[in-house]
Amino acid sequence: MTAQIIKVAIADDHKIFRDGIKMALKDREYLKILWEAEDGKDLMHKLILKQPDVLLMDIRMPEIDGVNAIGLIRKEYEEVKIIVLTMYDDQEMITKMMEMGANAYLTKTTEPDEIYQAILTCMNDDFYFNDLVNKAVLLKLQHKKAIKQYYPNPIKFSEKEIRILKCIAEDKTTEEISKEVFLSPRTIETIRQQMKQKVGAKTIAGLVMYATRNKLLE
Repeated sequence: MTAQIIKVAIADDHKIFRDGIKMALKDREYLKILWEAEDGKDLMHKLILKQPDVLLMDIRMPEIDGVNAIGLIRKEYEEVKIIVLTMYDDQEMITKMMEMGANAYLTKTTEPDEIYQAILTCMNDDFYFNDLVNKAVLLKLQHKKAIKQYYPNPIKFSEKEIRILKCIAEDKTTEEISKEVFLSPRTIETIRQQMKQKVGAKTIAGLVMYATRNKLLE
């Protein structure tokens, strides 16, 4: 677990929900609420002034909704971890937000303990995959025609890269992968980033989707 103080921002158009999240996270170790935004426009303005480590963001917001906001954020603030926190558990929306650059996707019925764990995991391992996301990704893989437009040509990977890919698909942490393949955590991060660039994937979910479709994990 990281000893770094994690700066968290909340973007949601319902004050009562923002207050509930702040109350739930108030006494959590390593966390500090940096600011809150009442809509997408307010969110983008406050990001210019102060960047959080983690952003808890709703999808349906006035002015600029979460779908448009995530696109803008990923262009300007690559280091900000985005956790979608919404009422919508639509599988198409889940895969869309993950492909656009979300680091985690939670519903508003999620327990505070899991929200806290998602924040820590995103900071330490970039992504937090729960059953909701895993199911959506697997269903997406069944629609080969939809996936083909993103990854039309198979790309070759080295044996080391394939081994790391399999570890990623098994939801192993960077530290666990490091021990298994005898490379430093920093090297694992570099290889993972290089593999994403090879296939043009913005997220680990996109990378795993590519590997599964091209039968690299068999």
